[in-house]
Amino acid sequence: MATGSPLRNSMGPNYGSTNPLLGADFSGDPGASGPYPPSISGNAASAPPSYLMDNVTGYEGIATGSGGGKCLPPPPYPGSGPGKAAPPPEVHWSIPSITEDTAKQAFIQFAESKCCYRSTPAKEMVFRDFQPLSTYRYRLETFTESRSSEWNSVPYNGEVIDAYGSGPVPLPWDIPVPVPAMFRDANKLIKVPHTSSLKPCQSCFGTGQILCKKCNGACRIVCWVCSGSGNRINERCSHCHGIGNESCPTCNGRGRTTCTVCKGKRQLLCYIEVKVTWKNNIHEFVADKNSGFPTELFKKVTGQQLFADEQLMVYPLMTFPEPSINQASQNAIQQHHAQFASASRIVRQRHTVELIPLTKVEYSWKDKRHSYFVYGVENQVFTDDYPAKCCCSVM
Repeated sequence: MATGSPLRNSMGPNYGSTNPLLGADFSGDPGASGPYPPSISGNAASAPPSYLMDNVTGYEGIATGSGGGKCLPPPPYPGSGPGKAAPPPEVHWSIPSITEDTAKQAFIQFAESKCCYRSTPAKEMVFRDFQPLSTYRYRLETFTESRSSEWNSVPYNGEVIDAYGSGPVPLPWDIPVPVPAMFRDANKLIKVPHTSSLKPCQSCFGTGQILCKKCNGACRIVCWVCSGSGNRINERCSHCHGIGNESCPTCNGRGRTTCTVCKGKRQLLCYIEVKVTWKNNIHEFVADKNSGFPTELFKKVTGQQLFADEQLMVYPLMTFPEPSINQASQNAIQQHHAQFASASRIVRQRHTVELIPLTKVEYSWKDKRHSYFVYGVENQVFTDDYPAKCCCSVM
């Protein structure tokens, strides 16, 4: 049976004991510092500092393991910028609109879908005014590719090292990486050839072991049953045999655990990693005609596509019958080029114009005037003054 000399604290009860075999004090905070220095506690950086790394041309100043990486601007783009490509052929626009019958049927279906609406007004209403207010949604998509780099490291398992100096190191944008799918966000990590080297693990200083975080290297922890008092309900604690502490279960009483960075291998294989990011950047504009319709509802419906164009770099619209759409197209293309062309490569662009049907219907029922809107290809209905509502409750 284990023995030990109980310690008393000025606060009152016993708080631990001194094990004469270990020579470690467990009184007070069970997380007190142990016999191992804090420098191998496992809280150090996961990769060697950048000043220990090779200075690779084209990758100067990159960080180690920060997660963000250094952004690498692309080389000058050889193609034309916005507004310099040949414009698309002139399009003759045909703007459709819904009929009164369609508007009435949509209103009837809307009323019948509401448990607290009677459909009689929708069926008996008399049209007073029918205002086509269809608007347009312009959408520009700019698909970009950006690249960043940083030093990465993995535990060394004895594999062949593609060492720095064993061959020419390709520049970040010279590494061929196929695009996985157009206009879809994606990421890919590329190990840069001929940049690998072996470094001692800085987290454990090449020992493969770190300070146990449970006992801080003391090998023992305060007993969880008696909280270090050695007693349990006026009897000696049967779990720790009255000592007040027990062997640390995390490190099995060794005070150290396997390094979580090098996995006990002591060495790290360090190399430069390029992160390729594809992102679809979207700009949308809806022409607002001040119709009184809540424009946020347009996000819930689709429109009828009137125009679509896809090129390396699209040309701004010039001849669309709605001037605000032409202006929005020019502004969006210029903004995207200014925003993305310097820090990333524009892979492809496409833009569309949709007609979003919107009709305001004014009608009368029982000598009172009311109104509603029909919107979207789905012929959704919005109204805030339906005349025949009833109170209903859910049991």
